[in-house]
Amino acid sequence: MKNVKGAIDHLKTHQSYPATKEELLAECDNLSDFSDEDKEWFKANLPEEPEGGFKSADEVIKALSLSEE
Repeated sequence: MKNVKGAIDHLKTHQSYPATKEELLAECDNLSDFSDEDKEWFKANLPEEPEGGFKSADEVIKALSLSEE
């Protein structure tokens, strides 16, 4: 993923939780400021949500192994 900072920012400030994988993927598809390549990466790398959905941005970020560095 090229726009890691943007993805993390979106997950922290614009996504509501709990969220299912389906909800996260739908939100991702609607983002015009992310490349098709980044959207495909997100779809390919997002694991199935834990029971009850992802509870926070940090949980999604950890599941995707994203880092702000």
